[in-house]
Amino acid sequence: MDSISTKNATVFFNSEVYTALNNYLKTDKPSKIFILVDTNTHDYCLPAFLERIESGDIVIEVMEIPNGEDHKTIDICTGVWEALSEYNADRKSLLINLGGGVVTDLGGFVASTYMRGIAYINIPTTLLAMVDASVGGKTGVDLGALKNQIGIINEGVMVGVDTSYLDTLPQNEMVSGFAEMLKHGLIYDKTYWNTLTHLEKLDISDLDQLIYDSIIIKNEVVTSDPTEKGLRKILNFGHTLGHAIESYFLENADKTPLLHGEAIAIGMLLESYLSTKICGLNQEEFEIISSGILKTFSKVEINKNDQKVIIDLLQYDKKNSYGVVRFVLLEAIGKPKTDCVVHNDLILEAFDYYAH
Repeated sequence: MDSISTKNATVFFNSEVYTALNNYLKTDKPSKIFILVDTNTHDYCLPAFLERIESGDIVIEVMEIPNGEDHKTIDICTGVWEALSEYNADRKSLLINLGGGVVTDLGGFVASTYMRGIAYINIPTTLLAMVDASVGGKTGVDLGALKNQIGIINEGVMVGVDTSYLDTLPQNEMVSGFAEMLKHGLIYDKTYWNTLTHLEKLDISDLDQLIYDSIIIKNEVVTSDPTEKGLRKILNFGHTLGHAIESYFLENADKTPLLHGEAIAIGMLLESYLSTKICGLNQEEFEIISSGILKTFSKVEINKNDQKVIIDLLQYDKKNSYGVVRFVLLEAIGKPKTDCVVHNDLILEAFDYYAH
């Protein structure tokens, strides 16, 4: 597969990842290499990665953080910043983020702020990180249970997508990443959506191409609008309610936390329903979307009390302006509309639809 040029970096695939990375190390000659992993990627991905990297005389230090969204915090960043300082990282140091979205988001933020910015490279190891978190330069951490409230947009020097790391993933993590691929189809390419919702016609050998196509879609959107002033907002489809649901299930001790993609799947269903009421999405396409999502994602119980708290959480969404919650909705599959205002009674109606 050909590499993909982003605004300031390049995405490489499979064997080309290590050719590009090793060439970078030879030409740029970082003073030190720091590899950020979590407890899972330390065990399952780091050994294979170290075998492929040609660091020469450059010292490599490995820094490990706990895995999971609940560790995507400023406190963890502080620990990584302190480790970088303790190991004498300077402005010519390189940080390689080897992991899923938590590692790439947090690691990119740490690199972008340490000494006002050092170079970093993302090597995503989950499907979600490959098609979403590692492309576009969004970095950051959560503020309590509020998703991605602290961060900066700053691309690394390259991204390396090696799909062999997907062999280490449990099924639920693969499914979580699939939600973002479905989103790319819904907001940008009906043909891609149709392919994803008829996987029975494909086999595992088609996965690399589907991942590649998903990254192409996201990169086209991001490259045209890197700072999210216009078109890039469409990538938030399903995320306004999805992030609020994810935050609520993460902070509520009585709930089982949802993976990001599981919450976004709920958000896409709810926001597709809202689209029928506000943007003219026709019933036939709505039913196609609903059945397509529910092929993969089971419904989750969200009772009336849950719904009230989730709606309250919408006030913290980053897309809000002047206190007004703004949604991305669909006029049709592949035709999104941004900055849609939705009243709470319609949101409750969407929850009622979802519950039945």
